[in-house]
Formats: sequence, structure tokens, C-alpha cells
Amino acid sequence: MATATGGAPAIHRSPVELGSEVLDGWRQLVADDPHGSWFATPEWVLSWWETLGSAGSGSGRAEIAVWRGAGGRIEAVVPLLHTRLRLHPRLPVTAPCLTLLGSGPGAADHCGPAVAAHRQEDVRHWLAARARRTTLWLPDLDPSAAAALPPGARAVARAACPRADLTQGHDALGSRQFRSTVRRYRRKLEATGVTFRWVPPAEAGTEHLDAVLALHRLRRTALGRPTTFDAHRRPLHLRVLERSAATTADDGHGPAFLVAEHEGDTIGALYGFRWNGGFAYYQIGWDPKWAPLRLGTVVISEAVRACAEQGLHTFDFLRGTEPYKYRFGAVDRYDDTRLLPHGPTGALLALKHRVKNRRAERTEAGPTANGTAED
Repeated sequence: MATATGGAPAIHRSPVELGSEVLDGWRQLVADDPHGSWFATPEWVLSWWETLGSAGSGSGRAEIAVWRGAGGRIEAVVPLLHTRLRLHPRLPVTAPCLTLLGSGPGAADHCGPAVAAHRQEDVRHWLAARARRTTLWLPDLDPSAAAALPPGARAVARAACPRADLTQGHDALGSRQFRSTVRRYRRKLEATGVTFRWVPPAEAGTEHLDAVLALHRLRRTALGRPTTFDAHRRPLHLRVLERSAATTADDGHGPAFLVAEHEGDTIGALYGFRWNGGFAYYQIGWDPKWAPLRLGTVVISEAVRACAEQGLHTFDFLRGTEPYKYRFGAVDRYDDTRLLPHGPTGALLALKHRVKNRRAERTEAGPTANGTAED
């Protein structure tokens, strides 16, 4: 296996090249970062590569740069994907670019390379050199990732990712009236025989994932709205479950679920990732027949309660400013999408974002529509 010397990384172009030593060191880098996200771990990134990234095709479109220090210690990991971005949905024109492996499709938030502080300059210079040959497009970056990026990588989009502080306990979140309402509906649901159960990473299985997929589809169909969380995404999440079961689940990290059951049937399920003292709420599904009893809101409340009781400090609602998130006392943290354009198509990509941002500013200046409540 190649090893890095000085500021140069070793480049790996297949998941099988990454031995357990690299994966353990990569995972530890993410864990050591106070803002380290599940979506930056090898469990997520490699699962994405093996499914959505078609790593098995032999295309060589992905690469992972690994920097080592004294004694072979892993000090930085930068996973990249060579891809093309469509400049306009109605035109076949695309721009070649480098992006973060594991971002984009699949809805990953708080993305970024795993970099020890003393390696940030090495990574910054290396990425700058790569960006002289192709456009660098880095979506949904955690703000802490900026220190390892080339100075010309400018923010072209921003996404609010509300999160609730659990350090004061579940019963301190939201208004008094909201907490009272949730308790009332919880009692009504329990009176009908509905029970709630937390499924930790060590017990998470395919049946729980399939329950979320089925119930999410049922609810979205009732609303008449499309979704990308469907059978096409199932292989990604199955692989995440498999990798986590083999690496992080026994330590309490990885995919976890909150399920609502009635007479032996799962009628609601919430899916997310327990990592680094927090929980990232990824997706939910529930039977619309239970909407009058606010099942969706109570499922989220029970997930928040379970996380607080486990001593987690953050319940991360991830991207989106739906009003229900703020009822739980969530406060925005922002992810940035950064772009370092190269060549004519890179300039067109930058122009696309400028036009999009101007349109968004005009929309925000006008009347705003109410978001859809989870319940």
C-alpha cells in the first residue's frame, strides 16, 4: 500500500484498497472533530461509493486521498468524485467537476473531508492544485470544513439545518403549549394501544429500514408529493446498515430507529444516525390514518426524548426549514455549497448559481408561503 510523505497523499481508487488501518484512522479523525458528521465517516462515504457511485463499475471516477504522519498515523482523508453537473435542467450541457464523494444524491448534510488541524494547509494546497485542472464543487459543507479549502472556493449556496440542544432535557424544548399538546396526543395514542420503541444501532435491521420506506411512500402518496427516498435509495441504506453492523454499531454509533407499533404492526418509523454525541434525523414515515392523533409529531417527540435520555447533546433535523422543527426549539446552523470554477463551463456554473441566488432573493422579498407541518 502506498504511503504519503510530506504534504503528498496516497491516492486510492477502489474501496478494497482501503485496509482496516485506514478506515479506523479515518473514522477516528471524524470522531475527534466536534463537528464531525456521520456523513463524513467511511460507513456513509464508502456505502455511497459502492451503490450510488458505482464503485464496482471500474470507471475510476472516484478517489480517496490519504495523508499519513509519523508511524503511519492517518491525518487527513479527502474523498473525491469526478462527475458532471447539468447547467440547466432543459439543456444537455454539463460541466465536469470534482466533488466530495458521498455528497449530493442521498441527501448528505454537514459534509467535508476529515483533516487534522496541522494537515489543513497540505490539503488546501493539494485541492488548489487539483482545481487548476477542473472545477471544484463542494455541496452541503459543514462550516468547519472551510479551513481546509482553497481560498478561491466561494460560497454559492446556503442551507439551514435546524438542530435542537438536548443538554437541558426533552421537557425543556419548545413552548409550554406545544409540549402540553404533544403530551395530550401521546396519551391519546397510548390509550388506543400504540407503543413507542427505540431501536439502537446494534439492533437496527433491514425490517426497520423497509418499514420507514413503505410508510414514507404511503404518506407522500397521500399528500400527492414525490420523493427520492424510495427503492432506488434502498441499496445505499442497506449497505450503510451492513457496514455499521460490522464497525460502529456495537459502540452505539450508526443507524437507529424510533418505531410506533399498534397491535403488532409498525404504523410509524423514524430513521437517523447516532454519532459523536448527536442524532441526525434523516427520514420519517407513518400511516396517514393516524394523522388526527398527530402521530408524526409524537414519533419525532419520542425520538427526541430517547436521545435526551441517552445523554446525547444534539438532535439534528438536517436541512430544511419546515415549521415543525422550530416547534421543538431547533436553531439554525448553516451548511454552505462552495465552488471554485475552472474553464468556460465552470464560469457558466458560477453564473447559474448567481442567477439562482438573485431569483431566491426576489422570492424572499415577496410574500412567503407557510411550510408543511410534519403532523
